[in-house]
Amino acid sequence: MADSAGDSLIVVGAGIVGASTALALQRDGHRVLLIDREGPAAGASFGNAGGVVDGSAAPTAMPDIVFDVLRMVGRPLSPLTIRPSYLATALPWLLRFIRESRRARVLQNALDLHALSRFAAFGWRSLTDNTPQSRLLRDVGWLKVYETETAFRRTAHTRYLMDKVGADYEVLNPDQIRDLEPGLAPLFARAIFQRGSLHVRNPGQMVRGMVERFVSNGGRFERFDLQRIDCQCGAIRLHGPAGVLQGGKVVIAAGAWSGQLARQVGDRVPLESERGYHLMLTGQASDRLSRPVMNGERSFVLSPMDMGLRLTSQVEFAGLDAEPDYRRVRSLVDQARRMLPGLPVAEHSVWMGRRPSLPDSLPVLGYSRCTDRVVYAFGHQHLGMTLGPISGLVIADLLAGRKPGVDLHPYRVTRF
Repeated sequence: MADSAGDSLIVVGAGIVGASTALALQRDGHRVLLIDREGPAAGASFGNAGGVVDGSAAPTAMPDIVFDVLRMVGRPLSPLTIRPSYLATALPWLLRFIRESRRARVLQNALDLHALSRFAAFGWRSLTDNTPQSRLLRDVGWLKVYETETAFRRTAHTRYLMDKVGADYEVLNPDQIRDLEPGLAPLFARAIFQRGSLHVRNPGQMVRGMVERFVSNGGRFERFDLQRIDCQCGAIRLHGPAGVLQGGKVVIAAGAWSGQLARQVGDRVPLESERGYHLMLTGQASDRLSRPVMNGERSFVLSPMDMGLRLTSQVEFAGLDAEPDYRRVRSLVDQARRMLPGLPVAEHSVWMGRRPSLPDSLPVLGYSRCTDRVVYAFGHQHLGMTLGPISGLVIADLLAGRKPGVDLHPYRVTRF
């Protein structure tokens, strides 16, 4: 039977949020046990585009999102899908999501999202400077391209929000796009460039390296299939097939599975799994681009990685356990080839992961409403790589009794 009563803190989840939290807590002198049922970077942290979008300010629920959703779900092989068998389950979340698309809510969510994301690059540098992981972090910005002026004009509200919160960005013309990314086909009329953003060129290796550094500095990592949390006995007891783990406090950073765990503690959180996909292309494809490039009209990203070019796409509502459907991400290869003429199309691997998303696009950061022995750090939706390190630093401040540099009120679990 597993038993670790001596560990003062247990962090549940070894993705980017959990790894960052474990490192930040360790730096404060805590004895920390990090657990995950599979291993470091086994979930959404492994397969994303690697973008660290410093100063992100656009929540997913925007004005007119209903019309955008109806337009997309009616298209064959759309970037947004809702499996019919899952619609009834997803409907309460979708209705909350639609309520968050009211203009007043959108502005407030943008302000709250930017309040955290403006520290994204700082968080990454704080946890990786002067470490082996720093070589995986590139200061290249985030580029989003549009083929037509009509498509670019649809970003007017996004740009309004960015202006309102003071986010730094540039609007590029065709010549400026070609100067920045000469490998792109001359298709694009406009682009939005966020110069201060970073790129993680191998997200899986980055997270694994962070966990290895945590262990080499005296931390403990254990594979543990957490199935039940018991908060009734003073200390927190975590139950799994391997036995019981015990700690003084627990940080739940288990991504899309965090909602189930929070419910056991007594907190009901409308957390949904937004499934995303990637396709890895082999050859010299990654040499064609200097940074991640998002096709703003077709909602996919081409991201140069150490191991090739990664094509990431899709939002799929199908729950945690449904089998993947790779047809849609594979259908985008022709569009990717159109963006990058002569692009090799050999498929190296294909992947599906689960983004932990809340209707207002904000994470949950802070104590449970039921006990001060449980702290939450989950719900980072499409911005896990962006917000993981700063979230870990904020949680460390909270547990050390320091005033965090970010007001945590907007991210409280009691907002639901």
